Amino acid sequence: MTPILDLAGEGVEAAVDAACRALSLPGAVVLVPTETVYGLVCRADDAAARQRIYDLKDRDATKPLGWFVAEPGQLAEHGVLLDGLPAELAAKYCPGPITIIAPVQGGGTVGFRIPDHPFMLALLRRIGCPLAQTSANHSGHPNALTVPAALAELSGELPLAVDGGAIAPDALASTVVDATGSSPKVLRQGALRI
Repeated sequence: MTPILDLAGEGVEAAVDAACRALSLPGAVVLVPTETVYGLVCRADDAAARQRIYDLKDRDATKPLGWFVAEPGQLAEHGVLLDGLPAELAAKYCPGPITIIAPVQGGGTVGFRIPDHPFMLALLRRIGCPLAQTSANHSGHPNALTVPAALAELSGELPLAVDGGAIAPDALASTVVDATGSSPKVLRQGALRI
């Protein structure tokens, strides 16, 4: 049974403490609220945890996970190239419901987001590393807007679920923007209009 921490009852600091403890366990994935939908997060540097996310939601292995970060500066340490368009979009729209796809040194890309949610921002500042993330619904199913709905979608238990209350029924996932070229290309229209 997945333990559930009530954010309203326990407060942000207690929830951050509990999430940091859970995420320090090898292979750990935690259910969290954001300003858009409920999501699954793990340390981006934990390969077993990243695989666990794919297993929990039966996600296609070819679909990359995005990253949550506290600030764009965290990305440079991981080879993400922010010069130009990625930096401009981050300065204009972050924190907020936008996932910015940026190039990575040596090839490839990563989609990053700075969620506009008090708990998530506090967690990201405390944990000090990017968190791999995706929505907490079974692949191909509607977004999960409550903790019970999210847990019912997953193929397994978690060390922690943080309940931030119900998310508005008309909530949309983040807008995904490819910023690897000279102009932004919207790949998924979500909560933010570019």
